[in-house]
Amino acid sequence: MILTTIDGVPLYSTLQEALQWAALNNLQGYHTHIYQGSLGYMGGETHARAIVSSSSSTTTNVQSTSSGSTTMNTPSSSPSSGSSSGGGGY
Repeated sequence: MILTTIDGVPLYSTLQEALQWAALNNLQGYHTHIYQGSLGYMGGETHARAIVSSSSSTTTNVQSTSSGSTTMNTPSSSPSSGSSSGGGGY
């Protein structure tokens, strides 16, 4: 289920959905965002890569805010591992 979109890229409620979106958009891995207090999964190892891939597809951009941290992960990593950075969730 899509929780929201950020910069035109869908944020999913499950890792499997994010990885499927990544594969369809020639990306690997995933990263996470906190959206309205819930962890969401986005396809692509980084938000920047997901945005570049998304810009060539026809995804509707719904403006939203994301608060909290962003974690970068590869498919073989657990959601709790990886690096974390503060800021606007990007």
